[in-house]
Amino acid sequence: MKFSLFFEMQIADPTRQTEAQLFRDSVEQAVLADTLGYDGIWVVEHHGLREYSHSSAPEVFLAYVAARTQRIRLGHGVTLTPQRYNHPLRIAERIATLDILSGGRVNWGSGKSSSLVEQMAFEVSIPQLHEQWLEALEMIPRMWQSDVFEFKGKYYKIPPTQVIPKPVQQPHPPMFAACSKPESAAAVGALGLGALNFAVGSDQYLAEKVRAYREAVGRAKPTGWQKNNHFACSPPTLVLDDDRKACEYGLRGARFFGESMFQYYLSGTRPIGRLAIPRDFLPEDDLREAMAYRNQPGSPAGYIIGDPEHARESVRRFADAGIDELLMVMQLGTVPHELVMESLRTFAEKVIPHFR
Repeated sequence: MKFSLFFEMQIADPTRQTEAQLFRDSVEQAVLADTLGYDGIWVVEHHGLREYSHSSAPEVFLAYVAARTQRIRLGHGVTLTPQRYNHPLRIAERIATLDILSGGRVNWGSGKSSSLVEQMAFEVSIPQLHEQWLEALEMIPRMWQSDVFEFKGKYYKIPPTQVIPKPVQQPHPPMFAACSKPESAAAVGALGLGALNFAVGSDQYLAEKVRAYREAVGRAKPTGWQKNNHFACSPPTLVLDDDRKACEYGLRGARFFGESMFQYYLSGTRPIGRLAIPRDFLPEDDLREAMAYRNQPGSPAGYIIGDPEHARESVRRFADAGIDELLMVMQLGTVPHELVMESLRTFAEKVIPHFR
């Protein structure tokens, strides 16, 4: 199993000053992860999702981190790919440039966004999103492999063009796509792409998604890109020697993460201003109940929170479900930077060695 970090760039009380500090802190976390032996960092692309995600230019952040690190892989999780967000030519150019400058360390994930905030801000055609995404997905790896690229499709018509530069990795950087439900995991697998998932549901539900994905990717015969059989998911994570402190801060952070995501993706609205979600610690009774319920039969396999012993139990559940890589969300909106740094060290020293 691989162990990586997933950055939404969350912040519970944004100002220009705290937002700037968030980016500096995230760089420091990524650099520490490189020195501690984590496998990769993954960074989202979102626009206008205030508090939930301030990562609107991941290509800039990843380029900066590339210059500050030596070996850790750099993941786009994901680039918003339909045409109103990013033209495929620009995506191909940016990913190739980052791959060159990082010495071939890029993982490229692609997605569409189901947030009304982004869809309406960029004036996308929602009924056409999926078809536009598939067409762009067909084009980009061909751009990396063709001396002269030409395309005539439903949404894109590109005359003969020399798309430069080319990536270092051959035939191209590993390709991934976002998915959530078992049917969408299977759809991603059928394309021969690596799967990027949020960690939700029971062990059985997670194992079913992995099974559906493996069956589909086994049958996949992609024509424009190399198959990537890799299933990753992103649990909220905080691991400290002090179990209670880890749960106090980690469960509060996981709640902020989940409820802010709900506001932007499931509420059917376009939130503006401060999100109407709780930011305080869980009440004592709720905290005790949540701590006792961790890793019990029937409990959700949705997070890795607690001391190293509990964390190892949680990771084992993901391993048993067949997960290839954990993209741990330690940078949660209500978790202080210093605790994220402590969690990075604790997890690297007392959890990762048990799974390698």
